[in-house]
Amino acid sequence: MPDIFVLNGPNLNMLGKREPDIYGSHTLDQINRELAAAAQPLGLSLHFFQSNHEGALVDEIHRIYTVSPGGVIINPGGLTHTSVVLRDALAMLTCPKVEVHLSNIYKREPFRHTSLLSDIVLGQIAGFGHFGYHMALMALHRHLSV
Repeated sequence: MPDIFVLNGPNLNMLGKREPDIYGSHTLDQINRELAAAAQPLGLSLHFFQSNHEGALVDEIHRIYTVSPGGVIINPGGLTHTSVVLRDALAMLTCPKVEVHLSNIYKREPFRHTSLLSDIVLGQIAGFGHFGYHMALMALHRHLSV
């Protein structure tokens, strides 16, 4: 099976500390370890990247573009609602992409109700906490297996 890239945007390195009532108590390292363990029996190879900097995320997407990825799971954090640059970079990737949000962005402040990525991703998973990453992994696996 192809490589799956898991990208995380700004502030997600603070999971487990930052507003656990909204984002849960799992750290990003815990999520990554659990996701890697779930990917193993599926025969998927995961690669993780997190940055608080929009340009670093775009550079990583450009790098991913050169290796013909099987799929991308992305939690862009607050860049979901603001970054045309991130959207344009992701749009270059022809592989399936799944957008993940720990909280239900549609039950939060009105400015969070708009995703600039929703029309270029295979699907969006929001509101299931850290399990949303697992749902995204299963969705990509199923999509790639069909």
